[in-house]
Amino acid sequence: MTEAPRKKGPERPPYLSQIVGDALRDLTEKRLFELVRAEPVPHHLAIIMDGNRRFAQSVGIGVKNGHEKGRDTLEELLDWCLELDIRILTVYALSTENLSRPQEELDGLMDLFDRALRQIAVDERVHRHQIRVRVIGNRSLLPSRVQEAVSVAEQATAGYSRYRYNVALGYGGRDEIVEAIRALAREVRDGEITPEQIDSEAVARHLYTKDLPDPDLIFRTSGEERISNFLLWQSAYSELYFSDVLWPGLTRLEFLRAIRAFQMRRRRYGG
Repeated sequence: MTEAPRKKGPERPPYLSQIVGDALRDLTEKRLFELVRAEPVPHHLAIIMDGNRRFAQSVGIGVKNGHEKGRDTLEELLDWCLELDIRILTVYALSTENLSRPQEELDGLMDLFDRALRQIAVDERVHRHQIRVRVIGNRSLLPSRVQEAVSVAEQATAGYSRYRYNVALGYGGRDEIVEAIRALAREVRDGEITPEQIDSEAVARHLYTKDLPDPDLIFRTSGEERISNFLLWQSAYSELYFSDVLWPGLTRLEFLRAIRAFQMRRRRYGG
């Protein structure tokens, strides 16, 4: 006797699992945001934005497009910091070591920096929140058009102090410390100070970040677990957080996880 065929239930739409996954993610993100808002956040957050080129390779786009995707993520990051009231943000955009990259890639990066800095000068969000923008690093290493764009952005926001947004361009931590030592040596030579007067505060006064507190948290994307010549002096007691996510793929949820991890730590100074 032939068995009657079983009736099939309604087929589940192929996108249903994605809808459920998105809903769970949104709930997780909402709950995490509430937890983060209930605790103190970093006053000064520093970020090593790593992974643009690997992201481009992973999704099959050009390196230039990868850097542009990274710029878009940075735009979102600024909003995330504002909603958490993180007052100081410092981002590592171009190291001195990056200047050895292929000229075509560097030209694309410089065009990107040029446009981004000029856009910052007229960004309604920047003026509404009174964000002071500053570039730290050796500006002489940058093309004249980028140096001009730096001046445009800094002058347009010079009167603000509610939030600080620092972009490290042509920056190297060792070079920064060497320049501080040279400045102190000149002061000793000119009789302005004695060698015995040189202490950590004297060095800090000659750093690019002389008017800023040290970062509370340094957050790096891409899975690399090092700080790569970034804020070497200033990071002595910073908390570190490393994420496997490539910079252009950073989400608000992963950003909140980093801030929450910082909040869960018991900060220790001196050991």
